[in-house]
Amino acid sequence: QVQLVESGGGLVQAGGSLSLSCTASGRTFSSYAMGWFRQAPGKEREFVASISGSGGYTGYADSVKGRFTISRDNARNTVYLQMNSLKPEDTAVYYCATGGGSFGVAATRAVAYWGQGTQVTVSS
Repeated sequence: QVQLVESGGGLVQAGGSLSLSCTASGRTFSSYAMGWFRQAPGKEREFVASISGSGGYTGYADSVKGRFTISRDNARNTVYLQMNSLKPEDTAVYYCATGGGSFGVAATRAVAYWGQGTQVTVSS
């Protein structure tokens, strides 16, 4: 059974930075793409960023491009999301996710496993 455990959320002022981590277990980590999604109160869960199994390909939502960076350490079975220049509209529960492919996971329908989520709150 695949398990994803996130950490690193918290409260930060607008313009600040936070880093999220997600450690996976239960299958060969480097064979699968990983992604980050988020869900704000009253809104649908949305794609944030994705990275291929090798780490060679990344993709971002337009709303975070240039501010967020996704990376992974396959030796540690861990994927990261570095969030800079945070805005109040980035406030949400952030979820780590993975699917069945190695290239990317950029839609909720492609997700097979979710983490428990970690709260990110950006104050203005």
